[in-house]
Amino acid sequence: MNNIIALPMIIPLLIGIILVFFRRFIRLQRWVSFATAVTLVIISAYILNLIQNNGILRLDFGGWVPPYGILFVADSFATLLVLTTSLVTAICLLYAFHSIGEAREKMYFYPFVLFLVAGVNGSFLTGDLFNLFVCFEVMLVASYVLVTLGGKKIQLRESFKYVAINIVSSWFFLVAIAYLYGTTGTLNLAHLSERIAEVGQGPLLTTISILFLIVFSLKAGLVLYFWLPGSYSTAPTPVAALFGALLTKVGIYALFRVFTLLFYHEPSITHTLIAVMAGITLIGGSIGAIAYQNIRKIVSYNVIITVGFILVGLAASTSIGFEGSIYYFIHDMVVKALLFLLAGTIIALTGTAKIDRMSGLIRNYPTLGWLFFITMLALVGVPPLSGFIGKILVGQGAIEAGSYILLALAFISSLFVLYSLLRIFLNCFWGETIISKEDKVPLKKSLLVPSLLLTALSVGIGVAPEAIAPYIQDAANTLTNPELYIDAVMND
Repeated sequence: MNNIIALPMIIPLLIGIILVFFRRFIRLQRWVSFATAVTLVIISAYILNLIQNNGILRLDFGGWVPPYGILFVADSFATLLVLTTSLVTAICLLYAFHSIGEAREKMYFYPFVLFLVAGVNGSFLTGDLFNLFVCFEVMLVASYVLVTLGGKKIQLRESFKYVAINIVSSWFFLVAIAYLYGTTGTLNLAHLSERIAEVGQGPLLTTISILFLIVFSLKAGLVLYFWLPGSYSTAPTPVAALFGALLTKVGIYALFRVFTLLFYHEPSITHTLIAVMAGITLIGGSIGAIAYQNIRKIVSYNVIITVGFILVGLAASTSIGFEGSIYYFIHDMVVKALLFLLAGTIIALTGTAKIDRMSGLIRNYPTLGWLFFITMLALVGVPPLSGFIGKILVGQGAIEAGSYILLALAFISSLFVLYSLLRIFLNCFWGETIISKEDKVPLKKSLLVPSLLLTALSVGIGVAPEAIAPYIQDAANTLTNPELYIDAVMND
């Protein structure tokens, strides 16, 4: 039965390889990719229910019992993210069908999207650090191709920075793994947790933990986010939506997993550093979000603000804070994909990314305008939309931990989110229209449907949070009590 937890990585990997040989059959590639994403949604939802009934699931590859060999571990935290990843990917693929262009589709767009999903899902499910590195690299190699797809000059310039930074961070990741293995003699996450608890998190292990913090901060865009706005703002719209929804989230997930399961013994050092870095990220992201006229740059800096906000829950390290971070995690994967799709649609209709060159679009495209307005409210955390519950719970967690400065920064950043997105709404949609009837570009329904689906999902999460509450509470309980994860892995 546990073999099923490998499918979220194996299926997209195998289908992606097969689609490489059907490069010219665009329609086949489209619907096979979409069907794969939908299948992953069904499988991950089934796994999530299995976890609720049977507890954390473990798959030992080759029959090697932990701590030996390769294993996948599916708990509620990882599986919720796999489910959300699959759902967002399916909806972004619907948008790509009508926007990415046949030239890019023939450049193996769909196989590399599936490779990206395989790497992301594998990162969430792996139970050892070396295979986390491997899955990171699968994800990153696919992202290198997707970020340069089309080969425009500005893409190549920004992608060089993106690739260089990730190569450096991958090297640091290997160094950190080598030192940790040399110190503890294992890379299995559960076994590592036991070993570190036995010997104590002394100065050497604390130094290694800080090295991991640097590595995952580069991946997540925590403080070290200078590569992110340029890379995300130059990619094709569906690619940018996938990046905004998924890539930084893998780095955030790794931070949560490592600093709740392995390095939680010296919170006065590690978690204080995380708190400081989260605060700096909130400040930097907020400044960037209001500093630009380019709609893509504004949206990209909103991604950075979210990284800081989610990690407030980790810095607090309370059960209620973890719940809030997980709620906000899921909300943001959905709404950031939606925000990038809406921004890309606006640019496609107007031919410019500068918000001071747009006006009165709501007269021409009212549905698009009100979708953007709802998205803005969701990101700010206005009830009953999806961002509200996460923000409230993260705030409660920060209060429990006594992190009042971080709490203030987190909620002040929401005002910057509101201001930055309100600028877009007022400049682009309000005022006199600059588009005559003759110049009006028709808005295809096929481009609106994915945005409508993501908006409905955001509203659904906010209106009926009890549907996912048991899974989120279970995920937070696992993060708060690492022995639950250890017992599931180390004991048969």
